[in-house]
Amino acid sequence: MTWSADVGTDAWIRCFRRRRRAAVRLVCFPHASGSAGYFRPWAALLPPDVELRAVQYPGREDRMDEPMPETLTAMAVQIAAALAARDQRDLVLFGHSMGAVVAYEVAVRLAGGHGPVNRLVVSGQPAPHMTRDDRRNVLGDDELIEELVDLGGVERQLLRDDDVRRLLLPVVRADLRLIESHRYTAHDRLPIPVSAFTGTSDPEVTEEEAAGWERYTRAGFDLHRFEGDHFYLTAQRRQVVQRLCAVLGVGAASAWPSTP
Repeated sequence: MTWSADVGTDAWIRCFRRRRRAAVRLVCFPHASGSAGYFRPWAALLPPDVELRAVQYPGREDRMDEPMPETLTAMAVQIAAALAARDQRDLVLFGHSMGAVVAYEVAVRLAGGHGPVNRLVVSGQPAPHMTRDDRRNVLGDDELIEELVDLGGVERQLLRDDDVRRLLLPVVRADLRLIESHRYTAHDRLPIPVSAFTGTSDPEVTEEEAAGWERYTRAGFDLHRFEGDHFYLTAQRRQVVQRLCAVLGVGAASAWPSTP
């Protein structure tokens, strides 16, 4: 499956399957070290009235030679501008782990009158005021690899390849430095609903920390649990997409493909 970068606007947004008549544009924000391609399999699972888009951070895939912005806030400002410059259709933002924080900061800017966003869905991340004080970006290579493997985001066998390590670890460190140096600044509550998705055995976020997102909206909140760890959404891709569609009120079960 090919992607479209919507050349002429910027390099931030990827679209894996164009659906020009879609009622909803679902914009997905990857985890630390993740790329837009992580969400590629979702395109085949979504109903026809949802168009999938994904954010491509610098430093990976076709943006390999680009440095990350200095701060997460600066990156969120650029992404918000990119989204606001596109068609004025309903947007739903979905972010996992680091992506949840980026998506929230983007939602703050779009909901402030600069663009069309009608829901934020956060996954695998404590509410901003409950964020843990981690310093993983300073770990040695072997320790960092153990952390990645334990979280389930990458297979140990893959990281035994020296070339993969040389390519992946600097990206991981840059992303971790970005999220770990980010400090939450109080904003007005969002005027859009917020949903939180979480894995029942995710070591990165407790149910209480996920439920903490309720304080960031004045338009309704719901919490959804899935069996699994931090990357529950990989093992339960179909269930996650179906639940997301139910939350958004789009599509029908009969319209979803029977295979990924």
